[in-house]
Formats: sequence, C-alpha cells, structure tokens
Amino acid sequence: METRLDKWLWAARIFKTRGLASDSCKSGKVVLNGSGAKPSKIVNEGDIIEIKQPPIIRKYRVKGLVIKRVSAKLAVDLVEDVTPASELDKLRQFRKDPVSVIFGHREKGAGRPSKKERRDIDKFFDISDVEEN
Repeated sequence: METRLDKWLWAARIFKTRGLASDSCKSGKVVLNGSGAKPSKIVNEGDIIEIKQPPIIRKYRVKGLVIKRVSAKLAVDLVEDVTPASELDKLRQFRKDPVSVIFGHREKGAGRPSKKERRDIDKFFDISDVEEN
C-alpha cells in the first residue's frame, strides 16, 4: 500500500486538515528521513518524520499505513512519538516562560521587553508588521 505524506499526516491525526499538512510540507516544516519532503512523497513503515513546531522539533516513527482518516483511538497505532526528552523539556520550559527560552533568563520585575527584544520576539513567532491606518 502506498500513501502520500500529506494524506498520511492527516489520516494519522497529526494535522487537523490535509491542507495544513500539505502547506507544512511545502514550507519545509516537514522532513522525511532527514531530507525535505514534498506533500506527494510516499511514506513507508519505519520512516522517521520530523515536524518543526517552534520552539521544538517533533519526531514520529511510522508504524502503520492508512489511506482514509481513522478515529483517534486507532490513530495511536499508526504513529510512535520518538521526540527526544530534551525537546519536550524545552517545550515545558517554553510554556512556563516563553521569553526566557528565546532570549535567556529575564529577572522578575525587569519590566517589559525593550523595542529590540520585542522585534526579536515577533520575528521568532513569524508576526509580520501590521500597518496601521
């Protein structure tokens, strides 16, 4: 059985829609076995898929192939999360204090970020400049 990468990511419930899976592949956020992957790339059992979700990179091992979307209970059997513990620790720390993960520790009571720090934060989160009318 052959399955496209974007279709498998959607069927295994890693992405909510197939369009989101396809867009992530096109933008380079999805890596299949160490190389960039187009949405039409064929997935096989045992492949390693890396998905860039700032501030971490999640890694999954393909355990099963499907063509149609399956229930959440069955999707657990299709994929194995092999994300390193260090990445998960980084995510926990990021949820506690996002600024310290990006820019290092910031003393409590140090006030708001400077203009430069705010620009760096916006750049990190891909927030584009919005023109005010």
